[in-house]
Amino acid sequence: MNKEQKTQAIADLTEQFANSTFFYLTDASSLSVAQINNFRRLCFAENVQMQVVKNTLVKKALEAADESKGYAGLYESLTGPTAVLFTETANIPTKLLKKFRKANSKPVLKAAYIDSAIYIGDDQIEVLTKLKSKEQLVGEILGLLQSPAKNVISALKSGGSTIAGLLKTLEERAN
Repeated sequence: MNKEQKTQAIADLTEQFANSTFFYLTDASSLSVAQINNFRRLCFAENVQMQVVKNTLVKKALEAADESKGYAGLYESLTGPTAVLFTETANIPTKLLKKFRKANSKPVLKAAYIDSAIYIGDDQIEVLTKLKSKEQLVGEILGLLQSPAKNVISALKSGGSTIAGLLKTLEERAN
């Protein structure tokens, strides 16, 4: 790569990091070409973009980003071969990693950046798998907000038939 190509690669990566609130740094070294291609297919099917990049380019792209993003904690993970997984759903890449690693030893999770939180190490896969998407959280909140109203309505409906039955019984007794 010449200097111009490196500058362009850094600019492209900087833009991708700026547009992505979720990305993962993984190590897929020692996988065969066939295995890498299988993993790429899994990623593509789940709308996860995988890029194998040089650590120096990733670091420069992260350094070029706004400091408020807090990327500095990721720098220590930029050793050895690195593949970056860009995604729009926080937990999809970890589910892919778990699925793929049932038959393979890698890719190994180096670090993950999830909406300003940094997770370092492969032992974080279980935690990251349990993260919920924005849609799931909104659905749960709506369900919680609707729950009390549904309970009141059902209580009134069941209570209404009980009261009506009670009134009918009292009326019959009075006659």
